[in-house]
Amino acid sequence: MESVPASSDDPLTSYAMPPDGELSLHQIANLRKDFESNSTYRIVQNAVCKVTVDDVALNRRVVANSDFTFSQVLDDWSVTNQKKTGRCWMFAGLNLLRVGAMKKMNLKEFEFSQNYIFFWDKLERANYFLQRIIERAERPVDERSVACLLERPLDDGGQWNMFVNLIKKHGLVPKAYMPETESSSNSPKMNAVLTHKLREGAKALRDIASNGARLDELQDAKDEIIATVYRILAIHLGNPPTEFDWQWNDADRKFHSDGIMTPQRFAEKYITVPIDDYVCLVHDPRPTSPIGRTFTVECLGNVEGGAIVKYLNVGIDLMKQVAMKTIMEGEPVWMGCDVGKMMHSDLGLWDSKLYDYESIYDTPLTLDKSDRLQYHQTAMTHAMLFTGVDVVGEDDEETPRRWRVENSWGEDSGRKGFYLMNDNWFDEYMFEIAARKKFLPAELRCALEEEPIVLPAWDPMGSLARESGEC
Repeated sequence: MESVPASSDDPLTSYAMPPDGELSLHQIANLRKDFESNSTYRIVQNAVCKVTVDDVALNRRVVANSDFTFSQVLDDWSVTNQKKTGRCWMFAGLNLLRVGAMKKMNLKEFEFSQNYIFFWDKLERANYFLQRIIERAERPVDERSVACLLERPLDDGGQWNMFVNLIKKHGLVPKAYMPETESSSNSPKMNAVLTHKLREGAKALRDIASNGARLDELQDAKDEIIATVYRILAIHLGNPPTEFDWQWNDADRKFHSDGIMTPQRFAEKYITVPIDDYVCLVHDPRPTSPIGRTFTVECLGNVEGGAIVKYLNVGIDLMKQVAMKTIMEGEPVWMGCDVGKMMHSDLGLWDSKLYDYESIYDTPLTLDKSDRLQYHQTAMTHAMLFTGVDVVGEDDEETPRRWRVENSWGEDSGRKGFYLMNDNWFDEYMFEIAARKKFLPAELRCALEEEPIVLPAWDPMGSLARESGEC
């Protein structure tokens, strides 16, 4: 391209015309001029340079109109704390199960050991990862599914089906018999060394496979890697108990004893809900995700030989109705959402209009939920528990207008750990609930039996399992 003749009057034009697509100095000068000539921009700049943009953008009308009362409330217990880990999915699952256990044992407070489930998830997931590496040993290391595995070999996150797999195989124990450790509450350092060993193991398996190793030789090599992973986990988390002597004083100070229990027996006795009857309902509005079909995600799982992660895609209104009816029947609801969007943690509030960023930046934000999924602007990032709902209307016209949420960030977050979710936020940022099949229409119960569509390993519907630190 020929250069434009320089003008001696304007120093910016003394440069040659930039190539196509380059940001020119002349364009930059105009951007500055346009900004500085707008008094509103300057006022907003002064405010945002002094305090956070969320403080400036906070919609006071939404805050004032958000009433923390509910027609249905289940919780009368304190919240738990996952601390600096991505264990939200298992905390939410254990928080759901502890409700029935507390009632059965007549306890006001009780927790299953989160560390116990954490240990077994790490070990099982290491094995699951190495199996996927063996299956793909002939593929190039930069093939996308192999690269995806190597990028995130062992995160903290997970899904409902993965939670159920762990319980069915390994059972549960009271928190007292495998309490928290520094690493169970602060996992990045442990995860770093585990990730290193698994990538090292992946290379070793691929190397011997390339030299013609038989499958049994690959499995033997994998077992050696797993032995190292177990040792690392035991050092960081402790050894999981194989049995324990369970006794307690209930809320009326009455003494009880179950004697020697195994984790499997303890789970069998104190899980009071039919976990095999639960299915995962998701709202995925992308054009490629038809309503009424089941989905799974490639390479998403933990227990080799366990149930796959399977979603049934439903409309958002059906998801609300199922969650509402479950709560009204006295049972909390496990759910997954994009937690950080339109959230105020000090107020314990979610609302889709909580922050007016469009006015702050003088630009519309036009991506809808489907677009946000496709263009990586949203995904499931956190799992929690619905423990209440405010319902308006009567009989067949009942609809929810706000939801009570039990989080797992401790009592310093929200209102002693509980949050209010206005129903408009549910529409935009809720993605998943675990629910009993009985709440589904007959045609959707039949759809559960169909072969699921397989989404690629990097699909955003697998994002909840890719949490590696605090959710």
